[in-house]
This record gives sequence, C-alpha cells and structure tokens, in this order.
Amino acid sequence: MRKIERVSSIGTDSRVRPDGRRARGDASRRAVLTAAVDLASVEGLDQLSIGRIADAAAVSKSGVATLFGSKERLQLATVEAARERFVETVITPARELPRGLGRVLALVDGWIAYSRDRVFPGGCFFAEAAADFDAKPGEVRDAIEHALDQWNGYLAVSLGYARDRGELADLDDPEQLAFEFSALLDLANRNSVMRDTSAPYARARAGIAARLRAAGAASDVLAPFAAVSDA
Repeated sequence: MRKIERVSSIGTDSRVRPDGRRARGDASRRAVLTAAVDLASVEGLDQLSIGRIADAAAVSKSGVATLFGSKERLQLATVEAARERFVETVITPARELPRGLGRVLALVDGWIAYSRDRVFPGGCFFAEAAADFDAKPGEVRDAIEHALDQWNGYLAVSLGYARDRGELADLDDPEQLAFEFSALLDLANRNSVMRDTSAPYARARAGIAARLRAAGAASDVLAPFAAVSDA
C-alpha cells in the first residue's frame, strides 16, 4: 500500500499557499465568459471578438487576449461555458428524479423554463450558435454540434428508460420522439424571442403532451405538465 504523505503545517508549506494571481485570473476568466455567453446569445457567436467582449466585460483587450489567445479559443470557451450553464439549469435538476417519464417531463419543463426565463438573454444560446455555424466547418461548429448531440441523446435515452418501465409502452423509436420534441422546443424558443411572447411555449407543451399520450403515457401523469402556464 502506498504511503499517504501528509502536510504537517499548512502555514509553512508553499505548495498549499493560495495563488493570488491564479485566483484573480480565474475570476477574470469567469467574468469574461459570463459576458461572452450572454452577448453571443443576442448578437451571435460569430460576431464575438476580443474587442467586443473587452467592452462588454469592462476589461482590456490585452487582458482578454491573455486569457484566451485568439477569437476561436474565446468562442470555444464560450460554447463550453454555455454548455455548463445549460446542464446546470436543465439537466441537473431533472436528474434528481428517478429514470422514467417523470424525468422526461422535468427535462422538457426545464428546457421551456430555460428559454422562457431567458437564462441567456437572447433565448436558447445553442439555437443562435447553430444558426451562426451550421454551414461553417471547424472546431467551433464541432463543439456546438457536440453540445446539441449530448442534449438530444440524453433526452432520447430518458425516453427509452420511460418505455422500458412501461410508462411509454407504445413508443417505437425514442430518438425520433426526441427529435420531434427538440423541433417543437426550438420553434417555441424562436417565436417567443421574435415576438416577445410566451404563447409559443403553450403550443410546444400541447404538442409534446399529445405525442407522449400517443406513446402510452397516462393522462393523469401528463396533466400537471400540460397545465403549466408559461405566461
């Protein structure tokens, strides 16, 4: 068994002293990325530049350049920061529920709230980013695609668990249903942002509830989800 080394005195061991410069750098990075994801959701990820973010985050261009090095590295870091915010907002709370239909409904409800409550000021960050980069090959496009695939894959797997539990006994293809859900949610997000109204979310809920009902979901389980007012 390997011997575990212990530090006998934190006050005298330089290895565990706080690194003030690193802490300040991490704080600056977080502040810049917070501004970057919010700005990109409104103006577009492709419009993101070191100079534009420096203005938005009230830091120097040289400071942003030191943190990220290039526009592409800044964009990639922004995509990852947006992915983390999305996971924290939508997926993590739903995972508190056991696998099955309840988790599926929590995921969809969380996604609607994420768009409706403008977790990103411009609505869904990834809808905007995908529109910017869907025809532009490269690392940034790949990162956006990967984040979208993770969401759609997790939703499809969750639908599969609900089917295996007998809660969606008539569901043949979880991936197809996940695709349909994403289409409804994306359209609701787009129309809500364009028209400044929450009405599209009610239509998305109605469509998703109808598809789940057709797949065998019990009406009493769907009723609370369908009855939510997103006004």
